[in-house]
Amino acid sequence: MRHTLPIAPQFYVTAPQPCPYLAGRMERKLFTALQGDSAARLNNSLSQQGFRRSQNVLYRPSCAECAACLSARINVADFRPSKSQKRVMRRNRDIRRQTTSPWATEEQYNLFRSYLDTRHADGGMADMDVFEFSAMIEETPVRSRVIEYSAPSRSKLTDQGALIGVSLTDVLGDGISMVYSFFAPDRPASSLGTFMILDHIDIARESGLPYVYLGYWVPGSAKMSYKAKFSGLEVYMGGEWQALRDPDAFRPDNHPLSTDPIAEQVANIQLPDRRPTKGL
Repeated sequence: MRHTLPIAPQFYVTAPQPCPYLAGRMERKLFTALQGDSAARLNNSLSQQGFRRSQNVLYRPSCAECAACLSARINVADFRPSKSQKRVMRRNRDIRRQTTSPWATEEQYNLFRSYLDTRHADGGMADMDVFEFSAMIEETPVRSRVIEYSAPSRSKLTDQGALIGVSLTDVLGDGISMVYSFFAPDRPASSLGTFMILDHIDIARESGLPYVYLGYWVPGSAKMSYKAKFSGLEVYMGGEWQALRDPDAFRPDNHPLSTDPIAEQVANIQLPDRRPTKGL
């Protein structure tokens, strides 16, 4: 018997679990599968509505008593580098960028493990093995790229330096999305995380794409505070993207009634036109 995928995506909610960003709170996610011929359209549409991709799943927070996690993106036209960000670019001007297809390598995994063990040893990905890592990189139903960053080679025999940074990046209709990034933890003076975001802003600008999607900004979470240091930052709240004017003065609405019921959230999601597009 032949089965076909449902016409419209089906949405589900995860069971509550401890929040990885704010102590003492519980999180849950609204999610749907990303598959089929309309995967790219769905990824584009839902990314513009605060969703993020993880392999073949799109998700966004749907916590019953908190609305602190806000999807964030940089408006490239409004971005102006700060003095410290300009210094980061100068310090890393010799770093080499290489863009490849989404294939995992042993060198990437070794860097990934070093990054996790140093920075996120107690995080949800701490036990990820090489097979799970490969799935994270390679299982993508949309247009994705792996962007590698290498330090200058110290050998005259080769121009291939050591791998010091990696970003799994999706190409969207209106920008690029940094799905997951990691970098060498033993180079704190290089500010590699900041540098990789700055370089993605350059990539988007060179490609004529208006936005760089960064994932979630969580006010009150120290591990997410770096995103607010980029000018031109926008956050998705109240069903629309809004410029983040003063991060220090921002107060998320954490009232127990601030989160709409799941059925209402799903009803308000705008789905893409699923009819075939000519020329595709």
